[in-house]
Amino acid sequence: MQYEVQNHCLIFYISDDLDHYAVTGIREQSDKLIEREHIRHIIFDFSGVGFMDSSGIGLIMGRYKKVMFLGGKAAVTNVGKTVDRIFQLSGLYKIIEKYPTIPEAIEGLQGKEKEGEV
Repeated sequence: MQYEVQNHCLIFYISDDLDHYAVTGIREQSDKLIEREHIRHIIFDFSGVGFMDSSGIGLIMGRYKKVMFLGGKAAVTNVGKTVDRIFQLSGLYKIIEKYPTIPEAIEGLQGKEKEGEV
């Protein structure tokens, strides 16, 4: 798992399936970074994810709540068919935005911020 920060957006590149084991490390690291780097938005890149269990859903919802209280939003990119179906069934797309690419996600999240939607 890799991450980067761009314009107060934390971007996580997830390179493996999201199960309980993988989620623990991402949760701990993201929580530290959100506070230390003054993160406003969080983006999860799902390029390397073929499977996600309920732990992954909890990870996304928890990070969404953290940034929401800071006035931010959460987004996902590069979501495959299997994970997309999980997002649809779980209702995550009601609170998390989906973008095809990371640049589009950054632009979308920051554009809404400028429009006063966030």
